[in-house]
Amino acid sequence: MTSPAEQYAAAKRRAETPRLTEFIAGLEFQLDDFQQRACAALEAGSGVLVCAPTGAGKTVVGEFAVHLALREGRKCFYTTPIKALSNQKYHDLVQVHGAAKVGLLTGDNAINGDAPVVVMTTEVLRNMLYAGSQSLHGLSYVVMDEVHYLADRFRGAVWEEVIIHLPDSVNLVSLSATVSNAEEFADWLVTVRGQTEVVVSEHRPVPLWQHMLVGKRMFDLFHDAEAARSHEVHPELLRYTREVSRRLEMGDIRGRGRGGRGRKAMIYRPEIIERLDREGLLPAIVFIFSRAGCDAAVQQCLQAGLRLTSPDERAEIRAIVERRMSSVPNEDLNALGYWEWLDGLERGLAAHHAGLLPLFKEIVEELFVRGLVKAVFATETLALGINMPARCVVLERLVKYNGEAHVDLTPGEYTQLTGRAGRRGIDVEGHAVVVWGPDVDPRHVAGLASTRTYPLRSSFRPSYNMAVNLVGSVGADRARDLLEASFAQFQADRSVVGVAKQVQRNIETMDQYAHEAGCDKGDFAEYFALRVAIADRERHLAKQTQQHRRSEVARSLEQLKPGDVIRVPSGRRAGLAVILDAGVGGFGEPRPLVVTEDRWAGRLAAGEFSVAVEVLGRVRLPKHVNHRNPGERRDIAASLAALGLERGRGSGRRGGRAKAPTGDDDELLRLRHLMRKHPCHACPEREDHARWAERRHRLERDTDQMRAKVASRTGSLARTFDRVCDLLTARGYLVPGVSALDGGGVTDAGRMLARIWTESDLLIAEALRDGVFDGLGPAELAAAVSVVVYEARRESEDRASLPRGPVTDAVEGVLRVYGGLIGEERDRGLPLTREPDLGFVWPIYRWARGEPLAKVLASANALEGELPAGDFVRWARQVVDLLGQIGEAKGTPDGVRTTARQAMDLINRGVLAYTSVG
Repeated sequence: MTSPAEQYAAAKRRAETPRLTEFIAGLEFQLDDFQQRACAALEAGSGVLVCAPTGAGKTVVGEFAVHLALREGRKCFYTTPIKALSNQKYHDLVQVHGAAKVGLLTGDNAINGDAPVVVMTTEVLRNMLYAGSQSLHGLSYVVMDEVHYLADRFRGAVWEEVIIHLPDSVNLVSLSATVSNAEEFADWLVTVRGQTEVVVSEHRPVPLWQHMLVGKRMFDLFHDAEAARSHEVHPELLRYTREVSRRLEMGDIRGRGRGGRGRKAMIYRPEIIERLDREGLLPAIVFIFSRAGCDAAVQQCLQAGLRLTSPDERAEIRAIVERRMSSVPNEDLNALGYWEWLDGLERGLAAHHAGLLPLFKEIVEELFVRGLVKAVFATETLALGINMPARCVVLERLVKYNGEAHVDLTPGEYTQLTGRAGRRGIDVEGHAVVVWGPDVDPRHVAGLASTRTYPLRSSFRPSYNMAVNLVGSVGADRARDLLEASFAQFQADRSVVGVAKQVQRNIETMDQYAHEAGCDKGDFAEYFALRVAIADRERHLAKQTQQHRRSEVARSLEQLKPGDVIRVPSGRRAGLAVILDAGVGGFGEPRPLVVTEDRWAGRLAAGEFSVAVEVLGRVRLPKHVNHRNPGERRDIAASLAALGLERGRGSGRRGGRAKAPTGDDDELLRLRHLMRKHPCHACPEREDHARWAERRHRLERDTDQMRAKVASRTGSLARTFDRVCDLLTARGYLVPGVSALDGGGVTDAGRMLARIWTESDLLIAEALRDGVFDGLGPAELAAAVSVVVYEARRESEDRASLPRGPVTDAVEGVLRVYGGLIGEERDRGLPLTREPDLGFVWPIYRWARGEPLAKVLASANALEGELPAGDFVRWARQVVDLLGQIGEAKGTPDGVRTTARQAMDLINRGVLAYTSVG
């Protein structure tokens, strides 16, 4: 057993290798110990997993892999999770190695793709592996930056696909944020990739100080290093926050937010920025978990007259912006809000979120890194790998909306966000500031700040595209083996070990309970089984009654017509309402669109009615009702009031009501008779025995669930894969019973599906085969395919309007195909394909027809709600990407192929034609 000193000396000797010495000589800084250990392992021929905090310098190890590849005359692919990070890394490597040796491949750019070093998104490499690209020849190193992205529920599977399918000759460099299960992840990497060195560093090169801002006072979260290690919050901070909370409760002070009062958090952004400026803590990133909040913060600071830049800095900012914006047409500047945005930049202020034009975000990043923009208000997307560190990071809240609900930040998210604070080589320390509010407990913040790691969990699952590519490249049997080699299955198999042990313990406990429940009158287990059967039968009858009532409600809703007046019996919308649209059709229960007597308009769920709906009267409606128009809602409510109906009263009913099943049935009476005749029923200790039997019954039920969990997790991915293949075979994408190599098990339709990479891959392939897109013009095709890529940020109650004619026919065709597809998916227990979203049809249709950006955005905002320019560009680029896949896929009809390419040319104009690397 070697001592730590001997191990360190051995590591230093390993580091003294020719390639690494040469690499270090070209750096302007000394490597940390973890960087040297990782580089030495890589040069020794091992794969490496490097886990270290944000800003610790993990990417140096990836850059050493690039250095090795160039010196060996081999290739290195540097993969990143997002295009912005790929663009940034491309620029960094070009500065070191020159443009001739470095290429870039993303969905938007293809530059020097045959270079020995190519930066790309992970999806591009996955596609290369499935296609057997010639570019893979000579590949020796693959760097997977931000490899913890494999936990992402939407895109994480791509990372595992790449790791599994890379040739054995390729050394993998995995760079990750600090995760608590690094050893587990490394064990899996060893299983699928061979020798892998694990290098974990908890050290931050720039110390991070934690603070809380309470009103105008700044407190240290911990009063010294020892307190930080023991999570002991500064006592003065606790005392002061309790005092401020008490005064807020009593109304002695009011919130600082304009228009705020009472217990609202005391947030006034200009004061926060001014305070940071006085403390010398700029540049700063203020994380606000909403786009609107980020934009509002900039406006607050501008209205307060805040200016953080000197005249020379303002001139430099304007020069950089004008140079970078030279490719954007002048007529689009007003539509993009350019002048207001520029005003903020010149004052040193900016927002950064997904709704911004990509070019705007890149300029903000450049100006911030140069120190010209001093304060950026950003959503958490900024924390995802882009090299944009600050001296200080501010968190306004510790809660964010995850798309479904407001949830607390996790320790991992807190660490990633605050990890931006402290610029290596510039700052001697970084600062993280949490803005206090009445709902923020400093002790909770201390827990977040002290928890440095989070577990990495796989999100891998087989997809249709993956299935045809696997069967086509290695055959069905080998494909199952590859799926069983995934990190997801690795984690699932490990997790069932503990569950299986618990099953055994439960069985022993159940035997004890059965002994306690023993009865000298007879078989108590038999008697208790009758009691359980009676309870089950009673629940079944109650459920039947409930289902009957639901079907009765649904039938009454289906009979409603526009103009009918009904009563909503309870809930927020209780009272009288007028039917505008019965909401019949689709795949669920009717959801009628109504206007209430309170002038609210929206759709009601069937669950809001406990009994069949009665029609109380009728109101005459205009021919074309726009329920979004306040005037029309007011007129309808007035017509409703004129009927003179009282809330909750009225007569008349359309349709009859069937008799609901009630009371006992013969089976229930028979079971009760058997229970009363059983000898154990007369036992004086019957209920004592029954309590032990009930405990055994509950434990048996829990144990059965555990057994099912073990069974479902063991080989679960292979079973899902089999169900996917079963559906693909039924629909003609795979050959029944064939698992030969070289694509023998894949049909022509399957080869087309193999080149469709969108989330709704099978839906697009089925629509192509059904001829849904045949005969469409370029703008019409762009509009039709948009429904499978676009996803509205907020769920709409209403179906979006569509251009009449071929576009409507095509979209209806996609919806028809979707209806059949999800039925088969549901029957096989597969995840359902996402429902098409019609919200982007009009914007992309107008844009592809040549309408100006201002008109496209204005029309979109009028029809469907806010569509920021950045969102428009992002979704339009995804439409272009899908059109490119359709144009390149084998088996796409020639006419559709030509139209797809024409549509791409029409879309790629104006702000879409800009390339961030050009």
